[in-house]
Amino acid sequence: MSSFDRVSHEWLVRFLEHRIGDTRMLRLILKWLKVGVLEDGVVVPGELGTGQGSVISPLPNVYLHYALDLWAEQWRRREAKGDMIIVRYADDVVVGVEHEADAKRFRDDMERRLAEFALTLHPDKTRLIEFGRCAAGNRARRGLGKPETFNFLGLRHICGRSRRGKFQLWRHTRRDRMRAKLKAIKVELLRRRHEPIPKLGMWLGQVVGGFFGYHAVPTNSSALSAIRYYVMDLWRRTLRRRSQKDRSTWQRIDRLAADFLPKPLIRHPWPRARFAATHPRWEPYALVGPVRICAGGVR
Repeated sequence: MSSFDRVSHEWLVRFLEHRIGDTRMLRLILKWLKVGVLEDGVVVPGELGTGQGSVISPLPNVYLHYALDLWAEQWRRREAKGDMIIVRYADDVVVGVEHEADAKRFRDDMERRLAEFALTLHPDKTRLIEFGRCAAGNRARRGLGKPETFNFLGLRHICGRSRRGKFQLWRHTRRDRMRAKLKAIKVELLRRRHEPIPKLGMWLGQVVGGFFGYHAVPTNSSALSAIRYYVMDLWRRTLRRRSQKDRSTWQRIDRLAADFLPKPLIRHPWPRARFAATHPRWEPYALVGPVRICAGGVR
């Protein structure tokens, strides 16, 4: 979906008026939207969209809340024949439906809905695929290959199998994102190569820890191990370039990595473990007996 550069200022102000009654604040936001962008020393006035990276850039979330979220929730209740789930982060949206007919109707209706607010679906990223626990079996009966995958928020989502042979959602770090991260680390390492090793190790530990903080999800252990290995290799090559007499070995890098780099461990548990509460909780004002709160509701 293309939203940051296509947001209608008129519609956005009308949406903001639902929550903001101060006309001075609305006038200030409108001026902020129309301030323009500096390109090659020339200020280009902004008639559509919001500047990405600026303080005002989150406003498309408000725009999409009224243009898409509220409408999609009504469509799910009134039009969907089966189960339906919608996940949106900024202008990236994933919609899961039970029936193919619902998916096609929703896509067509969503295109018309977004067109009313000067928005369009991204032609290369918008796809209708068969995905889920039954996708592999259905495609095999039709003589097709493995289920297609899709990318969402930097992770590649795959129809996989657990060790017991049951369906399991696999999430792997996108290779292009990993290559871009390693390239940036390499450039920065060359710039910092003459810094003391402890200082360099602390910086690398923060970088790798930040990567693990987001990507350390179940089924993504291989990407975590790979990024740590390649960072160690880049560190070794950087140290060897500090001096012609430097002979940094893998044994030395292993010791440095043990001191400074975090280990590739899964930090985010599965949803059923992350949202479950295993202790009983008494609700004296709910007029019910002891209840157990879990990810699926009340037992």
